Amino acid sequence: MDLVHLLRAVTVQFDLLGAEFATRNGLHPTDVRALIHLLGAQRQSIRATPGWLGEQLRLNSAGTTALIDRLEHLGLIRRSRDTADRRRVLLTVEDKAHELGWAFFGPVISEVTSVAEKFSAGELETVRHFLTAVLQSTRQAR
Repeated sequence: MDLVHLLRAVTVQFDLLGAEFATRNGLHPTDVRALIHLLGAQRQSIRATPGWLGEQLRLNSAGTTALIDRLEHLGLIRRSRDTADRRRVLLTVEDKAHELGWAFFGPVISEVTSVAEKFSAGELETVRHFLTAVLQSTRQAR
């Protein structure tokens, strides 16, 4: 159970950081989660659409549209037509969102990276394997 409690503590800390980031930038916590999903999609070369984002956040169509409208109005994301299928709208994270994120989370990322550098490659692989399995199990439970 110690690992479960540690994971919960880390999750709470990240949640508090996300809430502080949201407050400082006039965002709703769901806006921050949306940006996290969109940044992840970008890293994984997933073509993020409003429907995809709504599924990730478990929002209905109206809620997803309101969220996208807010983020677009703030200049954090952009809607564009898919060149392969003009009926499809794609969502792209704008540079402004990247800059805000790095300004706030950059120091935390640096600290985590510094901690990781103290571990051997084998230890890091074990941590990666564990966290991946925990992520998969929590997704299944959800």
